[in-house]
Amino acid sequence: MQRRTLIKTLAVLAATSATLATSLAHAGDKVIKVGTMSGPDAQIWSVVTKVAARDGLTLKVIEFNDYVQPNAALDAGDLDANGFQHQPFLDSQIRQRGYRIVNVGLTYTSPMGFYSKKYRSLKDLPEGTKVGIQNDPSNGNRALLLLQKYGVIRLKAGAGVNGVNATPLDVTENPKKIKLVELDAAQLPRALDDLDAASINTDYAVKAGLQPTKDAIAIEDLKGPYANLIAVREQDRNKPWVKKLVAAYESDDVRRFLDTQFKGAIVPAF
Repeated sequence: MQRRTLIKTLAVLAATSATLATSLAHAGDKVIKVGTMSGPDAQIWSVVTKVAARDGLTLKVIEFNDYVQPNAALDAGDLDANGFQHQPFLDSQIRQRGYRIVNVGLTYTSPMGFYSKKYRSLKDLPEGTKVGIQNDPSNGNRALLLLQKYGVIRLKAGAGVNGVNATPLDVTENPKKIKLVELDAAQLPRALDDLDAASINTDYAVKAGLQPTKDAIAIEDLKGPYANLIAVREQDRNKPWVKKLVAAYESDDVRRFLDTQFKGAIVPAF
């Protein structure tokens, strides 16, 4: 009887010790803080978080409402990774601010478009109209290249290509004498009532209730060069959690979510 009781007691202690060891192990697991934009990006990362959890990786997604803070927070160590930008934007941020941040994997391509509440095509714009574009170098460059593609303006030779961002100063032909209004990317949807047309990034367009493939009066090619990416600090690029993070994003679950949720406005780049 005493021996049986002793065996039971030892079994309980062993089980308790195992549970405690497991709890301590999980308590010591690193929580990976990922910065992204509110809206579609945050929706996608909620799916990534569930996939990562199955592989033992715990993510905490932190949402931002502008394109400047996520890289500053990552470089400062307040984030472990971010996922919101394309390579030209990251390159321009590194040149301007000296960040030691690197691309470790691609996420999706989000074609940028022009929108208008007054006109159905860029070709319909009358003389002297006000057209809004982003005031950051990489997205402003995209807007100018799109205006050139649709014949609204012409840029000087070499502007906007090979890593050289075009600016309004590079416009050499402007037959309709449109006025380019440079605004912060987040302000453009709100300014659409006061503008004749505006270039709007897809994440801000979707948050404003616009459907890029339906509502845009001009749009970039779906397979353009502006694929978004996952960024980490240089010293973290080879850490095991980075590989898990990228794999979680590049999963079949996320691919299916992109395909069904965004109907071609956001397409996988992996």
